[in-house]
Amino acid sequence: MEPVPVPEPVPEVTAILLAAGFSRRFGSAKLLKKLPDGIPVCIAAARALKKQVPNVVAVIRKDDDLLKAAFEEMSLQVVENPRADQGMGTSLAAGINATADSAGWLIALADMPWIDPATIGMLAERLQQGASMVAPVYQGHRGHPVGFAQHWGQQLRTLSGDRGAKGLIEQYANELILLDTQDPGVIKDVDFPEDLES
Repeated sequence: MEPVPVPEPVPEVTAILLAAGFSRRFGSAKLLKKLPDGIPVCIAAARALKKQVPNVVAVIRKDDDLLKAAFEEMSLQVVENPRADQGMGTSLAAGINATADSAGWLIALADMPWIDPATIGMLAERLQQGASMVAPVYQGHRGHPVGFAQHWGQQLRTLSGDRGAKGLIEQYANELILLDTQDPGVIKDVDFPEDLES
């Protein structure tokens, strides 16, 4: 009797949480600052992702031991980016390189703690259904996270500079599916200390 072939597991979408910035506008390290409910900014952002996407990878600066410990306590995979000072693009590339076999990626920012998990789920589902690029829109403003299908991996893993994947999105704007949402969290980040209270 021949053995029954075991089907290959279907690759899943990975969420990449970019947390290697320098908080220059904020004036000090902001990602572990607490929101009014007592939850640190980056932890709130990570929790929203974890509720909808099984695989979440946090990209941090090399030797950022406090962030590393916080994310590892949540059982996130942590990737250290030794080139973080060269811009967000290098962190995005580091996350892609560490998860090259994913079906696609949702790129999220660790200073955006107010995104509704349902929005994340909607974006991840569209990627799983075959969308090439996908992003949320709130009142006409494109927000985050932004999703990319697996075939963009080669371009994403060579990114550098501070624009992240903006150039790729602009170049292939016709590939981008925009999903309307009533979620203001997709355009709301923490840039300044007063933003923590808003």
